[in-house]
Amino acid sequence: MSREMIEVLGTVRPDGSLALDEKVGLPAGRVHVTVRTCHESEKPDLVRLGVLMERVWANQKARGHVPRSREEIDAEMNKLREEADEEMHAVERLHEGCQSAGEQSPEQAE
Repeated sequence: MSREMIEVLGTVRPDGSLALDEKVGLPAGRVHVTVRTCHESEKPDLVRLGVLMERVWANQKARGHVPRSREEIDAEMNKLREEADEEMHAVERLHEGCQSAGEQSPEQAE
């Protein structure tokens, strides 16, 4: 009988039970489990991201950074949309001008 071994990350819950991060691809039956704590580099990316973001937010708060309000963000988004619409209309006018210039006969163009 061959022994198959896999490694899966998980979390020990406050009640002592173990929650695995993914399904174990082994057939049903008894298994031998070894549990060891993870080093920071072994933790899932989302955990590291969460720790990083907490540090960023704490540093911003310490510097007195005030995030933009919803109204400020909405105003900026509306401004960007209006600018994009203006650019699109300018492109359409240029395209129409090129088309009408191309429809002229060579004699009319001279």
